[in-house]
Amino acid sequence: MSQAEHFSVLLRESVDALVQDDAGFYIDGTFGRGGHSRAILQRLNENGRLLAFDKDPLAIAAGRELEAADRRFAIVHESFSALAGEAEGRGVAGRVAGILLDLGVSSPQLDQAERGFSFLHDGPLDMRMDTSRGMSAADWVNTAAEEEIARVLFEYGEERFSRRMARAIVAQRRQTPFTRTRQLAEVVAAANPKWERDKNPATRAFQAIRIAVNNELGDLADALSAAMTVLQPGGRLVVISFHSLEDRIVKRFFKQEARGQIFPKGLPVTQDQMQHRLRLIGKTIKASEEELQLNIRSRSAIMRVAEKL
Repeated sequence: MSQAEHFSVLLRESVDALVQDDAGFYIDGTFGRGGHSRAILQRLNENGRLLAFDKDPLAIAAGRELEAADRRFAIVHESFSALAGEAEGRGVAGRVAGILLDLGVSSPQLDQAERGFSFLHDGPLDMRMDTSRGMSAADWVNTAAEEEIARVLFEYGEERFSRRMARAIVAQRRQTPFTRTRQLAEVVAAANPKWERDKNPATRAFQAIRIAVNNELGDLADALSAAMTVLQPGGRLVVISFHSLEDRIVKRFFKQEARGQIFPKGLPVTQDQMQHRLRLIGKTIKASEEELQLNIRSRSAIMRVAEKL
């Protein structure tokens, strides 16, 4: 495997920000191949605990090995949007010392053609993070209404030519249903009249369809909301985003929870009535030049940190 397959983005920075109590209970929202989880465990003493989540069956298999080797660790085959229910079931709701959400797609998922995430490597048009359930990308592009395809490409991919691409997809599937990533990439590229320099013309469309198939933005919104009930006072929420849509949601949520309730101007209110629930910690953090040299995929990562009041 290549080094990128093992590389955990902003590893030192995220764990430094997250772990403030070496005996605390922590949550890693995306286990991946365990880079962040192992680094967190190295910071915890024998009383510390870590619960990880992942949708990907291959990530779960790797997590089971760590679970067998370290009694402080447990992993759940679910989206991190389920963290409130899991915390409640384990009796730790309101007592979690920190939550790490590392968003997006892992390097192994991108690099394995059979997962269907990449427009560079031909493979089955799947794109599901959890291959054991749900609708594949092929199912979606072959059945979604043209208007829905255009909406997803525009909203989730910020694709200017979403309507042209949607028309082309629907026209092509009438002749031959989509089954392969190369099929879709070629149709989308042909429908894009203005290719961006140094960017594959299918980039935005593939991102959009992946987000839709995996309900990524919905899961993120649910997880952020759940974090406020799960974290203990002083608990840290660390989020690493990889594109503007994710980061916009995180930034807006952090700002709203740090600002608290909005009242009419001039109305006398106490700090308690303002209902501030978060304190922002530091500025946004991006990958260092040293990290970028090791893993170019870190270039789009943005990390935000907040602490529950």
